[in-house]
Amino acid sequence: MKKYLVICAGLCVALAFSSCKSKESAYRKAYDKAKAQDVTVADNTNYDDTPVVTPFVDTPVADTNSNTTPNYDNVAVRSENVTVVNGSGLKSYSVVVGSFQVKSNAENLVSRLRSQGYQAQLAYNSSRDMYRVVASTFNDKASAVQSRTQLRNTYPDAWLLYYGY
Repeated sequence: MKKYLVICAGLCVALAFSSCKSKESAYRKAYDKAKAQDVTVADNTNYDDTPVVTPFVDTPVADTNSNTTPNYDNVAVRSENVTVVNGSGLKSYSVVVGSFQVKSNAENLVSRLRSQGYQAQLAYNSSRDMYRVVASTFNDKASAVQSRTQLRNTYPDAWLLYYGY
């Protein structure tokens, strides 16, 4: 009885594998048909190979009818309790260009910023265990936003820190 069961199972497996085999002729017909369509489309296409070059013109848009000053109230500012590790002290608004857990990495960025002419400082946030590299610090938000915008050319992740003493 077991012998017949094993033989029947073997035949079923053999039939399953042989019936699933795809026929090459079916794929060949579909391939030839697609190739023929591709050739006729390529023959009927008349186009110019020369690239289109559009010059970039950077013209700033100026509003000459308005004498309003920009509103910086909607600019995001993060408030953190930090202590100055290296520097002369923070004002109300500071531009942070880097955050590091390793102090030596933060000090390297501070020295690089100082060589570029910034009065960079190093601050430590003990609650997050992070060293914040401050590129510039200001008493008013508008100046800080303008500085952050300029620094984002080099440091795209620059953000504003409010230091509320």
